Amino acid sequence: MLRGREQKTIDRMEKPKRVQLSGTYNVRKGKLQLPVNRWTRRQVILCGTCLIVSSVKDSQTGKMHILPLIGGKVEEVKKHNHCLAFSSAGPQSQTYYVSFDSFTEHLRWHRHAAKMVSQRINSVDLSCCSLEQLPPNLFYSHDLTHLNLKHNFLPADQRFSRLRSLNLSNNHLGQFPLAICDIPTLTEVNLSCNYLASVPSSVGAMTNLQTFLLDGNSLDELPNELGSLQRLSYLGLSFNQFSHVPQVLERLASMEKLCMAGNNLETLTLQNFRLLRVKHIDLRYNNSSRLLGVLKKKKHGYELDVRDNRLMELDASVFPRLEVLHCERNRIISLKAKGCLLKGIYASNNELRQLDVSPVPSNLSYMDISRNHMESLPDWLCEAKKLEVLDVSHNLITELPARLFCSNSLRKLSAGHNQLHKLPERVERPLLEVLDVQHNQLVELPCNLFLKSESLRCVNASANKLEHLPPSSLSEESHSILQELYLTNNQLTDKCVPMLTGHTHLRVLHMAYNHLQTFPASKMAKLEELEEVDLSGNMLKTVPTTIMNCRRMHTLIAHSNAIEVFPEVMQLMEMKCVDLSCNELSEITLPENLPPKLQELDLTGNPRLNLDHKTLDNIRCFRIDPPPTFSSNEASGGPAVWSHGYTEASGVKNKLCVAALSVNSFCGSREALYGVFDGDRNVEVPYLLQCTMNDVLAEELHKTKSEEDYMTNTFLVMQRKLGTAGQKLGGSAALCHIRHDPTDPSGCFTLTAANVGKCQAILCRDGKPLSLSLLHNVGLEEEYRRIRQHRAIITEDNKVNGVTDSTRIMGYSFLYPSVIPCPHVQTVTLTPQDEFFILGSRGLWDVVSPTEAVEAVRNVPDGLAAAKKLCTLAQGYGCTDSLSAVVVQLSVSEDCCSCCCSEPPQPPPSPGLGPYPPSSSAMKERPSDGSLPVPPSSCSEISSEISTSEMSSEVGSTASSDEPPQSSLVHSLSLQHQQLPSTRSCCALHPACLAGSFQRQLSCATFSSALSDNGLDSEDEEPIAGVFSNGSRVEVEADIHCLKTEFSSSSPQTSLPTPSSQERTLLTLPPPPPPPCTPEPLEEGVDMSLGETENGFEREDSWQGIRAGGGDGGKLAGKRRVNGSVARQEKSHNLIEVAADAPSKKSGGYFTAPAQPDPDDQFIIPPELEEEVKEIMKQHQQKQQKPGGSDQPMDYYDTPL
Repeated sequence: MLRGREQKTIDRMEKPKRVQLSGTYNVRKGKLQLPVNRWTRRQVILCGTCLIVSSVKDSQTGKMHILPLIGGKVEEVKKHNHCLAFSSAGPQSQTYYVSFDSFTEHLRWHRHAAKMVSQRINSVDLSCCSLEQLPPNLFYSHDLTHLNLKHNFLPADQRFSRLRSLNLSNNHLGQFPLAICDIPTLTEVNLSCNYLASVPSSVGAMTNLQTFLLDGNSLDELPNELGSLQRLSYLGLSFNQFSHVPQVLERLASMEKLCMAGNNLETLTLQNFRLLRVKHIDLRYNNSSRLLGVLKKKKHGYELDVRDNRLMELDASVFPRLEVLHCERNRIISLKAKGCLLKGIYASNNELRQLDVSPVPSNLSYMDISRNHMESLPDWLCEAKKLEVLDVSHNLITELPARLFCSNSLRKLSAGHNQLHKLPERVERPLLEVLDVQHNQLVELPCNLFLKSESLRCVNASANKLEHLPPSSLSEESHSILQELYLTNNQLTDKCVPMLTGHTHLRVLHMAYNHLQTFPASKMAKLEELEEVDLSGNMLKTVPTTIMNCRRMHTLIAHSNAIEVFPEVMQLMEMKCVDLSCNELSEITLPENLPPKLQELDLTGNPRLNLDHKTLDNIRCFRIDPPPTFSSNEASGGPAVWSHGYTEASGVKNKLCVAALSVNSFCGSREALYGVFDGDRNVEVPYLLQCTMNDVLAEELHKTKSEEDYMTNTFLVMQRKLGTAGQKLGGSAALCHIRHDPTDPSGCFTLTAANVGKCQAILCRDGKPLSLSLLHNVGLEEEYRRIRQHRAIITEDNKVNGVTDSTRIMGYSFLYPSVIPCPHVQTVTLTPQDEFFILGSRGLWDVVSPTEAVEAVRNVPDGLAAAKKLCTLAQGYGCTDSLSAVVVQLSVSEDCCSCCCSEPPQPPPSPGLGPYPPSSSAMKERPSDGSLPVPPSSCSEISSEISTSEMSSEVGSTASSDEPPQSSLVHSLSLQHQQLPSTRSCCALHPACLAGSFQRQLSCATFSSALSDNGLDSEDEEPIAGVFSNGSRVEVEADIHCLKTEFSSSSPQTSLPTPSSQERTLLTLPPPPPPPCTPEPLEEGVDMSLGETENGFEREDSWQGIRAGGGDGGKLAGKRRVNGSVARQEKSHNLIEVAADAPSKKSGGYFTAPAQPDPDDQFIIPPELEEEVKEIMKQHQQKQQKPGGSDQPMDYYDTPL
């Protein structure tokens, strides 16, 4: 109890408004007459209604004494100057004496404390505090009427005399608290989710009870004494074990709302409700297939809710007084209802083919029959004089009623996702305000739609075949009040632009992915009230200059065009978002003072653009293409198997609640990691997942190799790392990990996807979508049984305990075990038929189907442009939430999936002083020059790539994107390579097949404090050869692949002698890290080029032997990396690369959680041995600089340690 109270007080202290006064004063506890109590210097805080006293040293650790002041006393002490006595209320009251330093402080504390003492609180909220006992001071408040104690571990107490509302839900009571029956003033009691098995007969004593909630328990009957509660109007019995309707309910004369959802009522017999005055009957989730009974004796209207059952036919005509019918998510084919009093029909997500309502429902105002199999609509819809909202989307409707646009009541019509070829031509000044006809086959809109629909405010006609638009006026004067127009993904041309000028009040215009080539400046000048414009995916070369007339403009999106000149939109003070990615911009002139509200500027995908982005650091999200880098696949001798593009877009509230993760080179050049995170309405959880999840996955990869295990463990560990942010907040997540198993002779790439929540991953295989994710919700039978087992309830909005509609999601720890973070994991082997895969947030998949998403981006060659297109389509289809999409394009060839290795794989021994287990923790950070190249338009990762992959997994990289100098090699190495035999290439990823498999070994040494951050002993000394450090750790990573050679008889050079067994063993050992000034020793079978050597040999002369024996490999140019290694531009898989990555502290977030190396991978050097180690390094450097006439065989390598 005390821990919970102290923690809650600490949380309040963090808020400045709660802390009123604070200071350090002399304090004495108890009576002044007792000599044992002494004056002591203490920290005193007046916070809220409590006086907090703590020692000065422990004031920040939570060790404190809390004195509640409500109902207590604050008195002046006459025997001491400037002294006040603070006393709590009740028979066990405590007193603290505080002596102030001045009269001014004494007076200020007295005035504030007197207000606290005189306060009377009638409502207390102590929910989710993990309390086991109630604070005693609560019992002394005689004015307390409302007490919320849900999600605790508390029993009930009868010492509240005037309590009217008591919430004890989720307290694991186990038994009904008899104490509450002795509180006669109670009018509202909530005992939900407490594992109650019975209700005692003494419940009849609560005669004033009006609301009684017993949901989420194990009740199967009610006592007869419950019938004496004549004032009871709301009884909650949902998610119990009732198999029939209790007869005692017939005695409850005032009953208005009865909830019996989630019970075992397989047959809904409504005759049991005939004597009730109930107005709302909730029978959801009863697994019912039949509805029986007649309710003709009722004299008032009522609402019937039979959602989420197994009903196939529903004849609601036997309920003549029915007003509202909810029957969503059933299997209903035919629906009949009486229309006398009918006000609302909610029948979405069924198999409805026939709808019969008679007589004509004159009071019907809302009808939702979306996501059914309706082919036509009844004609009586035009005669429903009060119908305001009609939703018939996602059906098979080919034609709307002819007089539908003549209705004087219809205000919103949703007819999207049907098969409409045309709309009714008869338009007679309807009151229609919102018209949604997207995803149909419309070629044109009614010619007088805008002329006679004077109330029309929003039109969405996206994803049709529109070629032209109807006029907005017949003269220069227009009466149009249209504010939002969505025409994305049509066939509109430049001829449609003049038709827009009559909509002078237009605020939002989406015309993306049409056939526009120009947008005349004179037409844009007439749309002065424009605030948001999306012209992406057209063929525009310029943005109209008259856009400067739109002073309210805050969003300009025009990516995927051919724009060459940056528009002068930076002079608009309301501008927040500018997206001109994937264009042909070359130069940009920005004003000195940028718009103060500018939050996003995206200029990626403009390969000719040169811009110093350091001057734009004040923008929240600024994206531009980074300098070109080498592909890790190309640098390793293989093709680029994958490339990606991603995008993020904030919602209407300018709050970015999504995040994307993209690591092209994860734990090595043959792995990649991508992710999408969606926090729904919070920013904290997606940001934490983005910054930390790749580190967690790298650690779990080191522990287990099973795809399902390491993915599941990643999500579970991440749940714990969310900390306080994950207690009451949550978010969806989807991860995709591309991996190549080095021990698998087949050499196939695998794709492992895991997801929780509503983020999904879709793989395009042969042009068709293949789902890699699973939506966990209460609609799944196994998920429904699981949450029922844990006594959770499903509210009317289909959410678990009213919080989330996903049963598996990150965060929401207080809902455990009903809501868990255990993901769905699926692994597929990538084949040449796999073209790309998509990761999307909830908002994307809510409006774009997987089939449409695949078809939309299949012919888009650039990953960035594809991701942009998906988000633009989603926004054009009406999505107003935050959006994120990642598109990863695959290029898996046949030779990438099979490799003819002649011998079984044997891992080579580790370098150094004995074998080291492979560590993924130390390999998770790769140099930036080892990342895969993507097309110039998708190389943009300044904003999110740096904030995610580089901040979380690539920080501390020693690589640089600058152009390195040409490398130099000694002549002896070139002579050795003239004698190399020709190698046999098996595949692009395996230029020379070998017995040793692809494996990395790690050697780490932790130095105490001798090395500085740049690896120097002092400012004047040179770096130690082969050692790269960030001041705390040294890493040497060896990448051994394809070392086996095949001796060819056709080699023109002298063949090498057959090595002995000892020499063959040494052949698999990687060479030591070379000093920066000397070249690396090369392996047999390595085919690479080099720069000009220091001894004067030119590149062409020194590599004649290699060209003769190595085929086309001699045409390549060598390049020295920053870490000292030499790599050719296209193929360097045969090189031993040295990676000197060290984790660095991440900025931002709630915590810093870099992945630490395994203790077994560390080699600790005591400080007293540092000089000796340095000497060994220098000796090794001198040996390598000697000419190549040594007695050692050419395949013998020595290691420094």
